[in-house]
Amino acid sequence: MRFSLVKVIGVVGLWFGLIINAVAQDGYHQLTSSDFRGTPHSTGDNCVALTYCSIDYHYHVISEKNNYRLTFNVDVMLDRERSWLDRKRILSPQMMAEVLKHEQGHYTIAYMEREEILREANRTRFDANYQAEANALFNRIHAKYEQLNVNYDTDTRNMLDAVQQHSWDVYFQKRLAYMPPEERVGY
Repeated sequence: MRFSLVKVIGVVGLWFGLIINAVAQDGYHQLTSSDFRGTPHSTGDNCVALTYCSIDYHYHVISEKNNYRLTFNVDVMLDRERSWLDRKRILSPQMMAEVLKHEQGHYTIAYMEREEILREANRTRFDANYQAEANALFNRIHAKYEQLNVNYDTDTRNMLDAVQQHSWDVYFQKRLAYMPPEERVGY
């Protein structure tokens, strides 16, 4: 995230509260400053924070008539040792709240990716080539959310554009509140 000017939006607490209520039961994690244990990097781009998430997935296979049922386990892994905040450059509690809110957006994107992988995997009929099919499904969805992360930072100018940041915050709220349930394909 790049930083040169922070505009404080007064709805940080409300936004966090809505997100927590919307998905608390599904393993969604609300970021705090203690989640950022890594050493800040001097990347030359005025970055004051980095949230490092990865998606871990594996599956169990059951063969049924020429179809293969894959039961997926997908987790968002927040790497606290690689995630960092440059606390020397975060000058106030309001600024910290804005930085955390922006970084929460990156975590939310990873969570949305997790949910889409689960939904798509549960709707997919796999055949004997299930390993390649599962990898292709993961790679397609992962590429989509990698681009969404890029769009998020570009649109918000790494949180500097308060209007665009607010638009993304609303988008995340709605996506989390109305996330479709996982459905399993019938055999």
